Amino acid sequence: MDILLNEAPCGYFSITDKGLIQSVNQTLLRMLGYDREELLERHIESTMSVANKMFFHTYFYPYIQLYGQVNEMYLSFRTKDGKDLPVLLNGIRRDRDGKAVIECVALEMRKRIEHEKDIMKTKQQLEALCQETNEANHRLELLHAQYEKKQQKLLDLNEKLETLASTDPLTGLRNRRYFQEQLQKYMELFEQSGEIFSLCIIDIDRFKAINDTYGHPVGDLVLTRLAQLLQEQSYGDTVVARFGGEEFVILLPGLNQEQVLAAAERYRSATETTPLGDLRITISIGAATCSPEDTELSLLQQADQALYISKHNGRNRVTHYNAG
Repeated sequence: MDILLNEAPCGYFSITDKGLIQSVNQTLLRMLGYDREELLERHIESTMSVANKMFFHTYFYPYIQLYGQVNEMYLSFRTKDGKDLPVLLNGIRRDRDGKAVIECVALEMRKRIEHEKDIMKTKQQLEALCQETNEANHRLELLHAQYEKKQQKLLDLNEKLETLASTDPLTGLRNRRYFQEQLQKYMELFEQSGEIFSLCIIDIDRFKAINDTYGHPVGDLVLTRLAQLLQEQSYGDTVVARFGGEEFVILLPGLNQEQVLAAAERYRSATETTPLGDLRITISIGAATCSPEDTELSLLQQADQALYISKHNGRNRVTHYNAG
């Protein structure tokens, strides 16, 4: 045998059509642990386990007969000391000197198998990790959805609480706190841009007599109906609020003295001509319009003084502070 073939980095052997070993290189002998004389003229299947013999007999020979060659057949030889040696086997059938010979090359597969096992193990670990990640992401998405839902509930609750904090529970109008916040906002806007606004203070005439005569439930009904009427007569950014007791306040952005008097007269007239249940009531109104010298407190005091004049002059009338 050629020295290069004898020491080739892969196992080599040749067999007859009946499977008898005719030649074997030194590399395969070292792989199997045999001496050359121990293998020559032995059947190749004698170096295999029963399962591999059946596999070799069932597939190798038919392929060689049909196609003249076998490529990358995976099987195991058995070494002299009884261990399995996994190999990748290639074979080709040739005619030499009128006799058929099958030449085979065997590549040891231990390291590749171990590598494939490592790859498979790593793949399984990655798949498990990917599954865990997907499950964690799904749980995170659920938690995020729950968080957003609870956050929205909290925002809704805060909005409701803010509304309750700025709403008069009896009439449903804005309360004194909200009115004062809006008055401060419009006063600051007037100082910055000169955008004028006016306000009215409204008082129900002889309201104590209504409570004394008909009782507080009827008095509460009158307050509620009047609040509804004032809202119906208001437009745009007008702020209608209950100031306390039988007093109401109205902020009218953009209205000057003449315009606020017209708006106040509309409120007064509508109240006088609209029955509130079985009762008819009248209201007195004091109005004031902001000026550069005014503060929030001074503007309220002006409207209150104008209201006093309306009351003093016979009630059911409108008075502007600057015309009082």
